[in-house]
Amino acid sequence: MDYNFDLAVRQGGFFTNHLFQFARILAFCFLGEVCHAVLPLPVPASVYGLVLLLLALNFRLIRLEDVKEVGVFLTGIFPLLFVPAAAGVMELWAEMGEMLLPIIIAIIPVTVLVMVTAGKTTQALTSRKKNKETAANDGIAE
Repeated sequence: MDYNFDLAVRQGGFFTNHLFQFARILAFCFLGEVCHAVLPLPVPASVYGLVLLLLALNFRLIRLEDVKEVGVFLTGIFPLLFVPAAAGVMELWAEMGEMLLPIIIAIIPVTVLVMVTAGKTTQALTSRKKNKETAANDGIAE
């Protein structure tokens, strides 16, 4: 009896597939926590986990299909995950009042920088994709 575990997971039901996708993402979160505890760098554990997941995807240690559906779901509910942090800020509003000017001075340039960087990155990736499609279409036409 030849039993292929990966094939069984792919052929499993909706719940089984999503459970294993979530477990894979959780494993990289755990590895990020381990890296944060071991490495003496001021990098958050979540960043380590994301970088490790990115490397695993780039080096094809895991396939995108192995984490895609749950990843899309998690990014869809992402704003909801900020509610506890926003509630904590509201509790500390009195203490933050005296630091309001430095906070605003820090937030505005960083927000603009993030927006410009995201826009330029999106433009670069879009033009790169269009160039590839044009090259592919030109190759077919010849």
